Amino acid sequence: MSKDNIAISTFGAGCFWGIQYEFDKLNGVIKTTVGYSGGNKENPTYEEVCSDSTGHVEVIEIEYNTEKITYEDLLKKFFEIHDPTQVNKQGPDIGRQYRSVIFYHNEEQKELAEKMKEELQKSEKYSPETIATAIEPAQGFWKAEGYHQKYIEKTGQKVC
Repeated sequence: MSKDNIAISTFGAGCFWGIQYEFDKLNGVIKTTVGYSGGNKENPTYEEVCSDSTGHVEVIEIEYNTEKITYEDLLKKFFEIHDPTQVNKQGPDIGRQYRSVIFYHNEEQKELAEKMKEELQKSEKYSPETIATAIEPAQGFWKAEGYHQKYIEKTGQKVC
């Protein structure tokens, strides 16, 4: 595997513990890291993000082998594991830090994300709801505190 075959994707889909657990199961995913992105403060803490004062989202950064898994496959998993019609929440978790967002790293990712979002909306899978997932350029990524990494594996929980 060469560096040419390695890419990065970043998604926010609610609590990052569950997202990491789901993406770690995929063949071709090399590494996942939970953290914060999309806000206005460098290196925020979990407490700051939860206070809704930084504008950050709980996200997962995924390093993957493009010869084994495609960006489209990652997008499909992203849309499968959360409700993209909810605004600033997922299930019982409420706040901007839980919003549904795709942070794209290049124009190809942007185009593929927009296309999949549009196709899902047209499919009426979520009808009559509208898909609220934002598609935004990747911004700074700050790794979350160590106790958040692989949290579900560490605690034995099955859900977030």
